[in-house]
Amino acid sequence: MTGDTQSSRTTTERLTSVLRHDLPASLVVFLVAVPLSLGIAVSSGAPLIAGLVAAVVGGLVAGALGGSVVQVSGPAAGLALVVAELVRTYGWRATCMITLMAGVLQIVLGAFKVARTALAVSPAVVHGMLAGVGVVIALSQLHVVLGGRPQNSAVENLIELPNQIIDNHSHAVAVGVLTIAVLLLWPRLPRVNVVPAPLAALACAALTAAAFGWDVARADLSKGFSEWASPVWPAGDWHGIAGAVLLVALLAGVESLLCSVAADRLHEGPRADLDRELTGQGVANLVSGALGGLPVAGVIVRTTTNIRAGARSRWSAILHGVWVLVFAVGLGWMVTLIPLEALAALLVFIGVRMVNLGTMRGLHGHGELPIYVLTMGAVILVGLAEGVLLGLGLAALFALRRLTKVWVHVALEPDDRWHVVVTGSLTFVGVPRLTEGLRGVPAGAGVHLDLNVDFMDNAAFEALHGWRLEHERTGGTVTIDEMHDEWYTSAAKGTRASPAKSPPKAPERWWLPRAYRRGGPLSAIPVRHSGAWIPPRQESGAVPDLLAGAVDFQRRTAPLVRPFLTRMARTQDPSHLFITCADSRVVPNLITASGPGDLFTVRNIGNLVPRHGSALADDSVAGAIEYATTALNVQTITVCGHSGCGAMAALLSAGEKISGLHGLERWLRHGDHTLARYILSDPGDGEDGPLDRLCRVNVAQQLDNLRTYPEIALLEAEGRLKLVGLYFDIGAARVHVLDREGFTPVSAGSR
Repeated sequence: MTGDTQSSRTTTERLTSVLRHDLPASLVVFLVAVPLSLGIAVSSGAPLIAGLVAAVVGGLVAGALGGSVVQVSGPAAGLALVVAELVRTYGWRATCMITLMAGVLQIVLGAFKVARTALAVSPAVVHGMLAGVGVVIALSQLHVVLGGRPQNSAVENLIELPNQIIDNHSHAVAVGVLTIAVLLLWPRLPRVNVVPAPLAALACAALTAAAFGWDVARADLSKGFSEWASPVWPAGDWHGIAGAVLLVALLAGVESLLCSVAADRLHEGPRADLDRELTGQGVANLVSGALGGLPVAGVIVRTTTNIRAGARSRWSAILHGVWVLVFAVGLGWMVTLIPLEALAALLVFIGVRMVNLGTMRGLHGHGELPIYVLTMGAVILVGLAEGVLLGLGLAALFALRRLTKVWVHVALEPDDRWHVVVTGSLTFVGVPRLTEGLRGVPAGAGVHLDLNVDFMDNAAFEALHGWRLEHERTGGTVTIDEMHDEWYTSAAKGTRASPAKSPPKAPERWWLPRAYRRGGPLSAIPVRHSGAWIPPRQESGAVPDLLAGAVDFQRRTAPLVRPFLTRMARTQDPSHLFITCADSRVVPNLITASGPGDLFTVRNIGNLVPRHGSALADDSVAGAIEYATTALNVQTITVCGHSGCGAMAALLSAGEKISGLHGLERWLRHGDHTLARYILSDPGDGEDGPLDRLCRVNVAQQLDNLRTYPEIALLEAEGRLKLVGLYFDIGAARVHVLDREGFTPVSAGSR
């Protein structure tokens, strides 16, 4: 019974969600889909009913079977050029058969789970193709808006456009201008903009034309579904037919998959199953072709509208298909009121918006704008298939250029050695740049060469090895350090290197104590100290160790952090004041995974905070607190203690362990309140020893000490400052956080 009750409750919740969220969203999408479907049918040269059939199938079939719960499918403007060309070449009924076969091909591709492969197509090509299609549609339909007829190509439409503007001033122009004006202004009008702009624009155009008796062409849907005719096999060369099927299947599939990926970024529901989506689109195209509809694809405009309207499940897309079907069957007569010029103006508006400036800016930032421009221009001037192929070719050339690009940086270090860094993929293409860079190293100089390359072919090895032999012959020295696999070393030894690019080696473990890094890269770096060179393996003392570390920082880390530090050079903006012990085993940036500019750090013995107004005042800690809260406006103050703290051990020993250290004795008087709190506290189950228990008590006490500062207490009370206690168990390498129940270990999966 419990299972039945739970199932009934789940069903009720789902039904409630559909009624509250998906039903209203489906009505909004329906109002957007009808005018767009009619306009795309006009642009494609197909019967008007074909656009509505595709919208119905896109909702009922693709919505139910697809892999995205929020994507809305239907006739897509991006396919209008392809369909128009197919209609001119083979006729409408044959075009339906091509759509049907494209659906079968999509089903096969989905069964073989190749959907992810489609995402390898450069988005610059896809967006460039859509932009080119948009321009072609806008140019052709602009002639209809101006009362004329579109020409056979975009170039002819552009050439003929001035004559259309000069010669035509009919009622058609007024309808078109009115439609575009409403499309532009409607979203900016308060309250009324809940009605979709396309629907409002067509309604205004139809009512105005009827009221003033304008002489305009009308959309004809009087025959309704009686215009349906079964698909027929295309007549012509089978190579062309196969190419058309492949083109429709790939364009519709790629557009749908990219739309699914984009939709996943806009909602919090289940992620899209791309293979299922491709299969669902294939079934939808099969059905749409069989029923005399346009090709179906996921449409970003309708999908975005669906998400913004609050859709939660695929029921929104399905219901939108139901509403389109009801409209086509029962209210098709309303379409006859719409001027064709208004539909053309809607297509002009859609076509212009397909040239997305935001997309262009994003592609420019990644250096891919030339691919976008070439694809768009080729689609406009040459043709859709040719433009896509040219765009793919340029994208492949760009990718090849990036994959084979090499950077060579040559610099003279303060130690009079030359530092050469070679980064990238070292192939024959990069040999000229490599030899040009190495030519800047004078003969006889000492050279440290960092090979930060993930691949090296034989031509590059021969060039590099030949330079090294020649440089050493003239008295120079060359030390080579390879960051990735030993491409150079393997080639020099005559052994086989990995045939593929390799991932980088694990980075140098800078966080290890130096004693654990002996024999590593640091110990092999000669260091100049007090005017003399200290050779490798003869270093002694901390200063040479630190200088070796500074050399390693300059060589490996400084180039990585320099861009960030340059931006921080004039000001700091930390969010945390971090008060912790001076113990060498506690590394604040390590245990908090923070970097430069994150922590304003105060370190002292015992992580103590002198109480406000204490007789033993300490201006250093008090000054840091004042500066952090007043000048830096930190949001958090963290006190971090640790296990085995020597200061706490000294408190427990009543000062015997620090006998004779008078400065330390005076400082540890700030821990008297900690010791008193420890004596009065509950020892608990005794799992921790007395020392570690005192270390934990000390953290809580220092937080209370902070609250003795009036400004700290005020900021905390107002919610503008948070006090946090941490405890670092050194032996377990585990951070604990203080809460109401005590200290709780931070788990790896917590946030």
